[in-house]
Amino acid sequence: MINWLRNSVFVLGAIALALAWVLLSAQPAFAEEGKFTGYTNAQLANQDFSNQDLSGGNFVSSEMRGANLSGANLTNAMFTKGNLLGANLSGANLEGALVDRVTLYKTNLTNVNFTGATLSNSIFEEADITGADFTDAIVDRYTVTQLCKRADGINSVTGISTRDSLGCR
Repeated sequence: MINWLRNSVFVLGAIALALAWVLLSAQPAFAEEGKFTGYTNAQLANQDFSNQDLSGGNFVSSEMRGANLSGANLTNAMFTKGNLLGANLSGANLEGALVDRVTLYKTNLTNVNFTGATLSNSIFEEADITGADFTDAIVDRYTVTQLCKRADGINSVTGISTRDSLGCR
């Protein structure tokens, strides 16, 4: 009985030490070395993220009014309940991104690649979508109808027409 108790205490102590080691050596998520990608509830208004690799970034409930994300790699990024009012995303790659309940009012979306993205319950009013590629993107039917009214241009990277990618008639 005493040997069993000693062995149990030893095993529990080893497990606790291993767990402490793992927790103390944990690092935050980085897209590239030195680049933190978690911006939940962040105040990022008017920040310059142009041409940066922010793939897989988390921008949940972030205030990004007037931010410059032109040419940024935002593949598989998550934008939920965010504000990108008047932001510049021209030429950005949002392939596979989640853009849910985001304000994109008066946002520059020229030549953005939304291929395979989920764009649900977001506001695209007065956004410039010239050359944007929505191929295989999930977009609310009402939003598609509104976007088709001003869809124009061909994406400079994918070569796909905005109207074709939205399925406009």
